[in-house]
Amino acid sequence: MKRFIAPLLAGFLTLTAFAAEAEMKIGFVNGQRVINESPQAAKAKKKLEKEFEKRDQDLQKMAKQLQSLQESLEKNAPTMAESERHNKEREFGDLNRDFQRKQREFREDLNLRQNEEMATIYDRVNKVIKQIAEAEKFDLILQEAVYVSPRIDVTEKVIKALAESKEASK
Repeated sequence: MKRFIAPLLAGFLTLTAFAAEAEMKIGFVNGQRVINESPQAAKAKKKLEKEFEKRDQDLQKMAKQLQSLQESLEKNAPTMAESERHNKEREFGDLNRDFQRKQREFREDLNLRQNEEMATIYDRVNKVIKQIAEAEKFDLILQEAVYVSPRIDVTEKVIKALAESKEASK
């Protein structure tokens, strides 16, 4: 009987020691919430709005011009001379193509700049998460999960650290 108890006890003690070593400290960060609430993201949004404001206003003016030209054509086409109507239709088509091109370029430029700004923000967020993980001795911090217990959610700490960072105060 002692032959069985000693190895069994040794196995149990080894398993207990392994389980104690295997305990991990896990955290979770809601990345979307961090981006929505970080001062850096709000600052980037304002910066982009300012940067693209004039082009947006120019596009809006052009859209109004197109609309009034179209309304004029629809209203006056029956009474216009054939050559005049043809010239107005060509003018409308040219303006419409120019508007479509400028609108597409605007969207592409805006998307490019948004991606650049977001990449900078994501780099900063990841550095803050890593600092928190190292300071509080986390073994693993996840950014996506189906369910998260509030006790492992460190999102608020990340947002607070971002707000207190020197980039937020600039």
